[in-house]
Amino acid sequence: MIDVSVENLVALDQAHLIHPLHSTSGHAANGPVILVSGQGVIVRDVHGKEYIDALSQLWNVNVGHGRRELAEAAAEQISQIAFASNYSGQANLPAIRLARKLVEISYPNMQAVFFTSGGAESNESAFKLARSYWKIQNRPDKVKIISRRWAYHGVTTGAMSATGMNTYWPQFEPRAPGFVQVAPPYCYRCELGKTPGHCPIDTAEDLEQTILREGPETIAAFIAEPVMGAGGVIPPPPEYFPRVREVCDRHQVLFIADEVITGFGRTGKMFALDHWKVLPDVVSFAKGVTSAYIPLGGILISKPVAEAIQSLPPDQPWMHAYTYSGHPVACAVALKNIEIIEREGLVAHAAEMGARLIKGLEALQSLPIVGDVRGLGLMAAVELVKDKASREAFPASLKVGPRVLAAGRARGVLYRNRGDVLEMAPPLIISENQVDLIVNVLGESIQEVAKQLEY
Repeated sequence: MIDVSVENLVALDQAHLIHPLHSTSGHAANGPVILVSGQGVIVRDVHGKEYIDALSQLWNVNVGHGRRELAEAAAEQISQIAFASNYSGQANLPAIRLARKLVEISYPNMQAVFFTSGGAESNESAFKLARSYWKIQNRPDKVKIISRRWAYHGVTTGAMSATGMNTYWPQFEPRAPGFVQVAPPYCYRCELGKTPGHCPIDTAEDLEQTILREGPETIAAFIAEPVMGAGGVIPPPPEYFPRVREVCDRHQVLFIADEVITGFGRTGKMFALDHWKVLPDVVSFAKGVTSAYIPLGGILISKPVAEAIQSLPPDQPWMHAYTYSGHPVACAVALKNIEIIEREGLVAHAAEMGARLIKGLEALQSLPIVGDVRGLGLMAAVELVKDKASREAFPASLKVGPRVLAAGRARGVLYRNRGDVLEMAPPLIISENQVDLIVNVLGESIQEVAKQLEY
């Protein structure tokens, strides 16, 4: 029997567990925060300390922790049939029902669903789908995928090659060929030094120029998060995605919306491109589809693309598959999760609480090291800078963001950072008081670190 003392658990962790984004300095001096339970927006560690989960763990516990209905949905399905292959020639009821439900609640041009186990698999599937679509159209040279700098699309080989955060590359290069990157609409740090409304990036001109430079006959798809997540919660200016849609249409390039984070109510819409009334060709999803209670992801496929795949002759099947595609337990949980989101009005609640969160964070802009506040719905970020006027960043060696993160954790709130950008995406069920506490604790934590830096 394992010794469950905290000291032994920490020792076992250090000896045997390789963490995602593993770093020997990634934990606090006394080891990782070992979580053992959760209810609603609150999680608890092995010491009994409670935290507000201000990032929904990894942007994904949309309906909050401890929802018995989801456990019961999984148990009921397991008691009937725990696994049934969804390979061609066989199917299961939850996968069929969920595919239909996703088509109903997503964009009006969607027709079909292919299931995966998570976000990276979803994006890998979207890339392969785009290439196969153009091969079916007798345009086999259309294979390149365009993504954006600061994007995050996962860290499997293809997804890593699309991910625009270069810290994910060095240990695993060479990246897969056929991936090209363009500038993002990161207005606070515009690559061209322009201001919002006066920048070619805002109008997707950089995307169009890249398509023309590479050759439209070689471009299969453009992939983008409606709001860039791990790269720093970067929402676009309002004209950006309508222009992206025009550029993709003009050059016959599929538009893949990576809604792994933004789907299922996170931004105050069921799917985020609804904010700009833009229809993608493919949607990758995961995370919020089950509120992370069990792994599930997939891609929603528009009618023209789905019909192309369905038109393949019997001797030329679409040779893409995952063992757990359409896993019946995962699909059953997803159906119950979507039922909760709809029944409790969580999409509208996310819009309301998101507006409160961003308004509260904007009040922190008076602090001397707060450079920018941004977000959409229940996705928000605060970017810290050495100099507000010039937007000069702190030296990485000062670890300003990690220090604020630690100060917040000590006060009972779990945020996430990308360098000196503090990121938030709490469960959609969050209350007004909990929103205010997230804001107040962040303010206190920033002030503590600013004082240490002698501001």
